[in-house]
Amino acid sequence: MSHSSLRIRLTAMNFLQFAVWGAYLTSMGTYLAGAGMAGQIGWFYAVQGIVSLFMPALVGIVADRWVEGQRVLAACHLLAGLFMCAAGAYGLTGQAQFGVLFGLYTLSVAFFMPTIALANSVAYSALDGVGLDTVRAFPPIRVWGTVGFICSMWVVDLLGYQATAAQFVVSGGVGIALSAYALSLPSCPTGKGGKGRSLADALGLRAFALLREPRLALFFFFSMCLGMCLQVTNGFANPFISAFGQIEAYAHTFGVAHANILISLSQVSETLCILLIPFCLSRFGIKRVMLIAFVAWVLRFGFFAVGNPGGGVWLFVLSMVVYGVAFDFFNISGSLFVDRETPLAMRSSAQGLFMVMTNGFGATIGTLAAQWVVDKQVLSLPASATGEQIIAGWQSAWWIFAGFAAVVAVAFTLGFRYKHVRQ
Repeated sequence: MSHSSLRIRLTAMNFLQFAVWGAYLTSMGTYLAGAGMAGQIGWFYAVQGIVSLFMPALVGIVADRWVEGQRVLAACHLLAGLFMCAAGAYGLTGQAQFGVLFGLYTLSVAFFMPTIALANSVAYSALDGVGLDTVRAFPPIRVWGTVGFICSMWVVDLLGYQATAAQFVVSGGVGIALSAYALSLPSCPTGKGGKGRSLADALGLRAFALLREPRLALFFFFSMCLGMCLQVTNGFANPFISAFGQIEAYAHTFGVAHANILISLSQVSETLCILLIPFCLSRFGIKRVMLIAFVAWVLRFGFFAVGNPGGGVWLFVLSMVVYGVAFDFFNISGSLFVDRETPLAMRSSAQGLFMVMTNGFGATIGTLAAQWVVDKQVLSLPASATGEQIIAGWQSAWWIFAGFAAVVAVAFTLGFRYKHVRQ
């Protein structure tokens, strides 16, 4: 297979991989609120973090030891897609109950979350197989995953599925299509060294020994705190913006009608901000770059608190713009720092620990805490509450989220010691 042909095939894989996620990740909260499950939105997002604590490692063991990676990828997407379609079909009956819907959804994400790492492994193996440098060749391929995420958001928005369970059917359908496509990808053989590794090594448990080093332990703690911010806007931004529809002055604005398209600017910003990381890391160092990420999260939440989809829509746009800095400067810069600060033999395990602390513990705790805040500030309002009162409750919630990020930023500034040597 030629290099250009392989790049196109892997680009298609990444496009579909994240299109599966984009179909529901930012709009699911609006559907759940309309289906009478506003109080459970946090659980639907938190379960992604819960399954991320163990499912990627377990599926990775299968791919390392027994079954070729592309076949495991296909099987996971098939099961995730079928369960997601079942969740969508059940939701479309109009009689959805939390227990059944949550069960089907959980089974779907349990098989989907491991595919993020699996897709990377398949791509790395294929690129290595034709002699390409993965560091140079993979980023231009991976960026199309974000494009797929955005396109999927737009499709759900323009088809009018933001507030319906049909978004799950779209996601499941794309996943099933990717399952079939994955079987045609180049072989990703099982690792020769995988069979000799202990279960503790395969699960990355030995990486917890890194927490004995005070500076790394502190870094992982603050990473967990920053991870608590990750899913807050994914879960609650769309319901918040859509709530402005209860106020006549905003009911017919573009933002209310197309909240997903507005939110998709966040992913556009994410794509562009990746380009700033090499310059910022070399010039400012990891501590200042991470601090910039903390401040960006404060602004992300703060702009939501003061904006509106009418004359204040520019503040919403600013919130989307700073999201790229908040996400990239934390996720990618943090990953690079972990790579530099850990022994060569433990780098893979250390990356796994970083993901567990951020997307596992951090995201799970953060979404459940955010749900509690929304319950107190918004959902506890009486049924007679006006649209203005509901929005005021949402604004209070966003200020609380911004305050949390600000407190952690100050603690990080005072507590994390790192001397940067400018390169």
